[in-house]
Amino acid sequence: MDLQDYRAKIDKVDDELLRLFKERMDISNQIAQYKKEHNLPALDAAREREKLYEICENAGEMRTYAHALYSMLFDLSLAHQGTLLNAESKLFKNITVALENTQKEFPQHALVACQGVEGAYSQIACDRLFSEPNIFYFTNFDGVFSAIRNGLCKYGVLPLENSTAGSVNMVYDLMMKYEFKIVRSIRLKIDHNLLAKPGIQKSDIKEIFSHEQAINQCVDYLKGFDKNVKITTVVNTAEAAKMVAESDRNDIAALASRSCCDLYSLKCLEGSVQDKGNNYTRFICISKDLEIYPGAERTSVMLTTAHKPGALYKVLGRLYALGINIVKLESRPIPDLDFEFMFYFDLETSVYSGQFRQLMCELENLCEEFHYLGSYLEIV
Repeated sequence: MDLQDYRAKIDKVDDELLRLFKERMDISNQIAQYKKEHNLPALDAAREREKLYEICENAGEMRTYAHALYSMLFDLSLAHQGTLLNAESKLFKNITVALENTQKEFPQHALVACQGVEGAYSQIACDRLFSEPNIFYFTNFDGVFSAIRNGLCKYGVLPLENSTAGSVNMVYDLMMKYEFKIVRSIRLKIDHNLLAKPGIQKSDIKEIFSHEQAINQCVDYLKGFDKNVKITTVVNTAEAAKMVAESDRNDIAALASRSCCDLYSLKCLEGSVQDKGNNYTRFICISKDLEIYPGAERTSVMLTTAHKPGALYKVLGRLYALGINIVKLESRPIPDLDFEFMFYFDLETSVYSGQFRQLMCELENLCEEFHYLGSYLEIV
């Protein structure tokens, strides 16, 4: 036999597998109808577990592959049943209400909480999101979340991740503490500049202030300074510029936005000093209430799974079965729980799609803890 003969045999087997697959899904259809008539849930975890064990026992040396194959097959079958059952979870009903009650246009005037001071990148992002925001500044990210929870501000703007330095871990950690919803996001081009008082030269600098993320985005540039130049982190890039302007010292500088030059009467010694030209930070706009505006094509969720093999795979398998792309997956340790993690997902799916509806009706049942953070449009 040559290669073509082997391929012909594979094709014959594939034809039979496809026929049996369609037959199996048709039976799943009938099972779904029975469950609907008798008000039964789509998932029977005990039955699935017993069946998977039996299959793996009979698979012999193919046990590992059989487990992967049938786990995916069960996920596809369950997804198909979920579509036919047309079940609506309490979560999806709340989403439907939000879609109906949210205004058709994103607000242009609002009270908005930001971390930092005037000239911060959060403020720049806020001005991109709202035409005339009334901004309240807070010294830390916790203050922004608290302002939303307590009703002091309607919205808050927070940095979530940077294309160079990665995730803003503090914000992810605070997400586990507060109840909130994401209503919009924006990707902002970040240009860091070396700012100092007028008359100060680069050779005069003995200390540079900035936020940790900005420093991480300018590592190569900072290596060009004398090793004795001190690099000091502060809570915000604009705060660093303000400190330089108000200080009596004439040997310090800040890494901050160019807008801080006019705000704090500083001079730009060198512009765009970040290591990579395509330096973007993604900001989220959060609210206490669930608001879903037209064009929502991204959904964010946070969840925990059982601490056992295959638990996260079940979630990933469901996303794969529904054809939903994962844009972002972040894991963060849960405080006071050893080796337990919360998973953050950004999912690319229209809030109006059947896949989204099915996911919102099923995903909660696959998790130990599940938080729907919102569906929204991202501005690029």
